[in-house]
Order: sequence, then structure tokens, then C-alpha cells
Amino acid sequence: QVQLVESGGGLVQAGGSLRLSCAASGRTFSNYVMGWFRQAPGKEREFVAAINWSGASTYSADSVKGRFTISRENAKNTVYLQMNSLKPEDTAVYYCAAGFVQYSDDPGSYNYWGQGTQVAVSS
Repeated sequence: QVQLVESGGGLVQAGGSLRLSCAASGRTFSNYVMGWFRQAPGKEREFVAAINWSGASTYSADSVKGRFTISRENAKNTVYLQMNSLKPEDTAVYYCAAGFVQYSDDPGSYNYWGQGTQVAVSS
């Protein structure tokens, strides 16, 4: 079992930045592929980015490439999502997730989920 807790969400103006954190506890964090997803009101959960166990390989959605960066610190059991040049359409609840399938954008392939953190971008 892995417990995930996100933090760092908030309200920001368009063009601003936020850094989300996801702290993991339980089983060995470095065994897991980690992902970030988001869900806006009335929409399905959407893949944002993923990172392999070592942090050497990342994969992100086209909608956030060049603006968002996923990273991890295994010594701190934490994964991050640095979000720059935020747009109103980035407004959503952001979730981190842990799993074993690399380069997966399918929520169904992740085994554990956090409770989410709200990000709101004003225009």
C-alpha cells in the first residue's frame, strides 16, 4: 500500500507558476512509476505527465509540453510538478498517482491515488 498526499495548489493569474508536490509513504517509493493527472469540472480525468522510477525518463501530454515539468526526489519520497506559463484551461483538481507501467497515460494502469489539490488560473 502507498499513501499519496498532494500539496501546492492554489489560485494564480494566467502566466504565473505553481509547483505541486506529492509526498508518498508506505512501500518503497522508488519502485513506482509516478504520474500526474487532472480533472476539470464536468470532464474526464486527463493525463498530464509521468516519470519513471529513477527520474531519468519523463513523458508528458502535448497540452503541457514546454510548460510543465515532472521530477522526483526518491530520497524524499516526493514527486513534483512544476507548472509555468499557466493558462485558464489548466484549472482543475490535480492528482498524483503511483503504478508500475511506464509511459502510461491511462488512469487505469495506476494503482494508488492521492486526494487531489485544486489549481485555479484566472484570466
